[in-house]
Amino acid sequence: MKTTDRRELPNGKVSLTALGLGCAQMGNLLKLMPFADARDTADAAWDAGIRYFDTAPFYGFTRSERRLGAILDERQRSDFTISTKVGRLMVPDADVGAEAEGYVNPCPFHQVYDYSYDAILRSFDASQQRLGMVRFDILYVHDIGRVTHGEKHEHHWNQLTKGGGFKALSELRQDGRIGGFGLGVNEWEAVSEALDECDLDVSMLAGRYTLLEQESLGLLQKCLDRGARIVVAGAFNSGVLAGTNNFNYGDAPAEIIARVQTLRSVAEEFGVAIQAAALQFGMAHPAVVSCVSGARNARQIRSNVEWFEADIPAAFWQALRERGLVAEGTPLPGLAA
Repeated sequence: MKTTDRRELPNGKVSLTALGLGCAQMGNLLKLMPFADARDTADAAWDAGIRYFDTAPFYGFTRSERRLGAILDERQRSDFTISTKVGRLMVPDADVGAEAEGYVNPCPFHQVYDYSYDAILRSFDASQQRLGMVRFDILYVHDIGRVTHGEKHEHHWNQLTKGGGFKALSELRQDGRIGGFGLGVNEWEAVSEALDECDLDVSMLAGRYTLLEQESLGLLQKCLDRGARIVVAGAFNSGVLAGTNNFNYGDAPAEIIARVQTLRSVAEEFGVAIQAAALQFGMAHPAVVSCVSGARNARQIRSNVEWFEADIPAAFWQALRERGLVAEGTPLPGLAA
């Protein structure tokens, strides 16, 4: 698998490079990222052949979109694929603190969840201004789900399904202002429910189809059956598969650490970097069109590309299957189903 390999959505309107750049770090996720580092990171991604960039209004409370728009301003629009997200309106707020929702020095806005018809269109318009672009390739409905919203889930779900949210997205797609839409979530169940409500093109699933987790296999088959596709994100499960103790945006529990150690031991047995296996894993599924990974600097980009393109012996993947370390029926690189 090469970074520059492309996979096309079934609607024929969007193609994505196999490896994409997630731009949450450009919003100062967890720590400051100077603009020079953001530019160097994006330039290194471009030099490596990455042409798919993903952002969101929420990342840095609009900072990521502003930065990415400035960085891509001198590139030909037809030369890259871009996705952003809707579902939050960013409202000016002079009292936003030095850190909020995991972002350091966020821009002076606060988020208001709103998935209604008018809010989707307002969010789209605001992103056009921040990114300096008329058309987006993909719009994802950001962070909708029962775990995310708890007792407010039904309210937000009704905004999306009965309040015109999906209708607005369908109109944007029909008018050609976007190439396709889907969900951008950590909850695979939300994507499954959305497929029963609307014709999705592609959804970004973070952390739920990885070397560590395959409970979403049924969803991926459903996507294939419905003509939808998946972009996998969070391949390192918040870092636990890349050497940190972070899992699902928090400290990894003991059972997760133990499972990762088992996977790492098998990787070491075959001389495989666990990070390489994590990045390549999802691409074996026919429903997956791209793997998006974040980076803080050019060095991390180069590492991601090296891992993504590393040769991994089929015997490693076979060992995972034979030892029950992946779910039954999981497609693996270079192996028959």
